[in-house]
Amino acid sequence: MGNVTIEADGDYITKIKVGEIKGDDIEPDCAILLQCAYELTEYFEGKRQYFTFKYKNIGTPFREKVWSQLEKIPYGETVTYKDIAKAVNNANAVRAVGGANHNNNLWIVVPCHRVIGSNGHLTGYGGGIWRKEWLLNHEKRFRGII
Repeated sequence: MGNVTIEADGDYITKIKVGEIKGDDIEPDCAILLQCAYELTEYFEGKRQYFTFKYKNIGTPFREKVWSQLEKIPYGETVTYKDIAKAVNNANAVRAVGGANHNNNLWIVVPCHRVIGSNGHLTGYGGGIWRKEWLLNHEKRFRGII
């Protein structure tokens, strides 16, 4: 999947992003970072479906509504961008939902990878479509086991 960057403000996780990161590995020095890293490891091992660490994703009121809806998507399931737009009472805001997903700073925890196109195709994932496909297949594989 690549390297994962985790950031915190001391009390809350504020960013989880994936990608190729250059530089030295830095050992986390606060409890929330350690807890987040531990829970993400369990997720990738197929041992965790929910996260318990405190996090916050700050954005516009619309984006925060979208992110709140994303958190309701069950592990291993998908919904469409249109479904999310309807859930935030703006059925015509499909593109804006995509924009909110793109600006989601909490990769996996706020599961924007579970949102797909109305035609069933995997579309628009900042971490790359191959990662979205991998995450969905991973969750389908472990769904109901834990």
